[in-house]
Amino acid sequence: MGTIYVARSASLSDWASDVGLSKLVFKLGVTDGDVKSVIAAGWAGFPNWTLLKSQETEVGDEDAIAKLAAKVKMVDPTLYPKIKGTRGIFKVTQAQVENHIVVAKALEGSNELLAPKLKPVDYAAFMIHNALR
Repeated sequence: MGTIYVARSASLSDWASDVGLSKLVFKLGVTDGDVKSVIAAGWAGFPNWTLLKSQETEVGDEDAIAKLAAKVKMVDPTLYPKIKGTRGIFKVTQAQVENHIVVAKALEGSNELLAPKLKPVDYAAFMIHNALR
């Protein structure tokens, strides 16, 4: 049994914004080991990664990335040499997360159907939900 996680790097977000991707880029992955030690190692040459959300899962790394890539745009690791071939970095749009939250509220029967102000944890929850579907 592994742990699926979503992490974010402020330096990667700044770089992605500079090259025209968006500041809303996150890394999704699955590990069998300690999540904090995996994140401390870093990816793509950026050392300052922070864990946003993690959850126990039976899904493997490649399966989770493939499922999420069907719904969300994955940053092509061969197109951007700066990320050094790191798979699992996704560009998530604000509209996707807002729609996800509004639809979930509507299915619960809530009368409050306005999307809240989004936080990075909301993006992480959206990514994990779609990777495990």
